[in-house]
Amino acid sequence: MKVLFGFTAAWGLMLAALCSTAATAQQPVPLSAYGALPDVEDAAISPSGDYIAVLLGDGEKRQLLLLDATLKAIKSVGVSHTKVRYFDWIGDERLLLVTSQTQDLRGFTTDKAEFSVARIIPVDADEKIQKVFAQDRKLLDTIRGNYGVRRIDGEWLAYFGAIELARNPSSRTGYSWDHGRPFLYSVETSSNKARRVANAPRPEIYRDWVIDAEGQVAATLDVDLNDGDWSIRGPDGNDLVSGNQRLGRIGLIGLGYEGRELIYSLRGEDDISRRFTIPLTGGTPALFLDDVDVERLYWDEATGHLTGYLDEEKGPVFRNPEFQSAATRIRKAFGDFDMRMIDWSPDFAKVLVRTSGNKDSGTWYVVDLADGKAEAIAYERTAIGPDEVGPISTFAYTAGDGLELDGILTLPPGREAKGLPVVMLPHGGPHSRDREKFDWWAQAFASRGYAVFQPNFRGSTNRGQDFIRAGYGEWGRKMQTDISDGLAALSEEGIVDPERACIVGASYGGYAALAGVTLQQGLYKCAVAVAPVSDLRAMFNEDYRASGNLRITKSSLLEQLGPKAGWDEVSPRRLADRADAPILLIHGVDDTVVPFSHSHKMADKLKDAGKPHELIRLDEEDHWLSRSATRQQML
Repeated sequence: MKVLFGFTAAWGLMLAALCSTAATAQQPVPLSAYGALPDVEDAAISPSGDYIAVLLGDGEKRQLLLLDATLKAIKSVGVSHTKVRYFDWIGDERLLLVTSQTQDLRGFTTDKAEFSVARIIPVDADEKIQKVFAQDRKLLDTIRGNYGVRRIDGEWLAYFGAIELARNPSSRTGYSWDHGRPFLYSVETSSNKARRVANAPRPEIYRDWVIDAEGQVAATLDVDLNDGDWSIRGPDGNDLVSGNQRLGRIGLIGLGYEGRELIYSLRGEDDISRRFTIPLTGGTPALFLDDVDVERLYWDEATGHLTGYLDEEKGPVFRNPEFQSAATRIRKAFGDFDMRMIDWSPDFAKVLVRTSGNKDSGTWYVVDLADGKAEAIAYERTAIGPDEVGPISTFAYTAGDGLELDGILTLPPGREAKGLPVVMLPHGGPHSRDREKFDWWAQAFASRGYAVFQPNFRGSTNRGQDFIRAGYGEWGRKMQTDISDGLAALSEEGIVDPERACIVGASYGGYAALAGVTLQQGLYKCAVAVAPVSDLRAMFNEDYRASGNLRITKSSLLEQLGPKAGWDEVSPRRLADRADAPILLIHGVDDTVVPFSHSHKMADKLKDAGKPHELIRLDEEDHWLSRSATRQQML
């Protein structure tokens, strides 16, 4: 057994499971073990710490399981192929489950959209599952934003954005579509009764709210989507602060540590976004955590007050010294892995921890600080044992213009890091990042003998805002050469064979894959693009149209993509006749982020140019490869 800062980790169960299912060196783990949704997709702990909800991804038998303090199952809810977005506890008596589904909206500003549905699941077996807003005919049974839960006079209330319908006597239901601007509603979670709390904004105004500990609106943000004028009002409707942001980069974050200040973000004239605080009674804004690289903020779910944050370098930082001491010990104990504290009880007595990384394909722990134990309660991929996890490390290199970069290198298990065939796997976003964790896609390639490199090119989120801004206007340019510079650096070190390189990616990564064999040439033997952007002009037109042709959206897109005059020369679809390697296109038909047409039209251009290619259509799949079957089909 392994001792973790005085806690005993239950490795015995893990090792027994791995020994019984792990593949031998002569028989590699099947690709289905990587492509299937993990055996445990997510988990949440109740406020008392006595209950845990676990989403088990077992194909057709996929289910949401409620466990008691002894980890005994007390309730199971089948979710099958439902796209689960998140779930969380509402007190100890109920669970909130939010799913989504794709809807055809032809005739509106966009052809398809993803709608979220919230359900309240009682722990009591005699109580029925309730769909939020289903009891009120004037409300669509979909939510537009989750504004938290509060306990008021012993009753748990949940707050959501809601779409109200207009009265229409000629309609079968008595109501019909009016507009999509959300109202703010509270929902009694015991009865599912909904009540309007705040009105929807005027046309072409974006509105957001923050709810205080008493369930009242503490702050309201309005942004004019045409000219960028914005204002924040306090709990009494008092004007707190206002200004103009031509790109709309203004947003409410939440309440401060004591609940007496509002935290909001604003992008300045220097194009850097900063956090500010301002008293709810009025005053002068002050910078907040300006010198900290914050990856995540932590909140008290019952009050909405800030409790701490995750520092990119230092780890969790809590205001409560007891919480801080516990978090520091937990981080130290799991220091060899990519560790995330997923959820915890309000008193921090029990913490849910998820790890992955070298020798770990994903493990879930309950850390009980009162009893001094850390128990491994679930494993994400029992078919992939410690020895089947390819070694993961960070590889630093320098771009052609001298910019310092890095990426995540995953190597084949049991192979010497010398002259390996390589898959370049740039991430999506493009404002995202890769880190040293178990990545199912990278590990699938590594299991077949490939080195896999995931470059954090300029525009990624791993080196601060200046690094993000360095990617503006660089689609197909320096963002692209950052990837191939990584290939050159790996080759120079002798780790990979540059004559056996392929480029693969999804979303923006899919764009980069296409660009690697059209804009660039002579580098890759093949390209695989999943849900790729293939034409920048088409993407601009789609996003602009979906916004209702708002100037603020236009300005934001132009900033990221650069001048229109340069789009065609970095759009793979318009350079299909230059493709110098076979291209595989894979795209979900229900994609609401990058329409299927991007791959379909790219395939047409490749066909016209006589270039080797194949288009794989993923039926009933979205942009995120949410379904197990289509993930496996993609692999």
